[in-house]
Amino acid sequence: MQSFEDYFKNSIPKVETFYTDYNRAIEHILSASGKLFRPKLLLSIVKAYEPLLLESSYPVAMAVELFHTYSLIHDDLPAMDNAPLRRGIATLHTVFDEATAVLIGDAFNTYSFELIANSPFREDVKIKLIKLLAQNGGIGGMVLGQAIDLAFENTPLTLEQAESLHINKTAKLIAASLVMGAVIAGLGKEIEDKLYQFGLDLGLLFQVQDDIIDVTLSEAEAGKPIGNDGDKNSFINLLGLEKSVEYADTLAKKIEGEFEKFDPKLQNALKGLLEKYLYRHRQES
Repeated sequence: MQSFEDYFKNSIPKVETFYTDYNRAIEHILSASGKLFRPKLLLSIVKAYEPLLLESSYPVAMAVELFHTYSLIHDDLPAMDNAPLRRGIATLHTVFDEATAVLIGDAFNTYSFELIANSPFREDVKIKLIKLLAQNGGIGGMVLGQAIDLAFENTPLTLEQAESLHINKTAKLIAASLVMGAVIAGLGKEIEDKLYQFGLDLGLLFQVQDDIIDVTLSEAEAGKPIGNDGDKNSFINLLGLEKSVEYADTLAKKIEGEFEKFDPKLQNALKGLLEKYLYRHRQES
């Protein structure tokens, strides 16, 4: 069985067209695929409960990663964060142009749903997967978070408001990834709901950790510009570094408590990823 990493590298979309820069732009932005954290969450659930469905789930996992990549392309645009570096390589608009970056982001967004629609699952399963990605990544999820993030630059939010921002912008797509794995595995609504809340907490922790990394690692270590959140509602700006690390510790302990309530199969599914990421802020701060 091929790994998801190999599948991802071998499945980078290539379009038949005389416009060669279009494919070059796609290849460029996917040449650094990042941690693949969201697809790995999805696949870990499937592998634990329905291992025979693992490879069939690869297109859905790739859809989640491409949707996440679209959000990063747009987030890096001059109209938003104007970032020159992402995942250790030059951002798309700096290598090509802003219009190309917008269009490639749009293409990844829509292609994500095409991948799910063409995946080898029952129609009702595919509809539920599409709905989860759209709800958590769209108008009431990630896009809302991005809109709040931009609208309140240079305007400090309360901690509760900042949590709402980051739950939408970051955590909901992470939570959706877990639930999408549960849908494929047929685990039922009770487990889906528990995984969703677990994913929201995990996603919030992920964001706090990224904010800590932004002020503690070099640009080369982080693989993206650092010190770029001076006018943002980052946890560092709201709480300071020491309090942000304490906040991350509290979240990590809460997640550990939720994790201990899962059944052994689910614990085994998520153990490796949690060991790697749960106290990432302590390893890198």
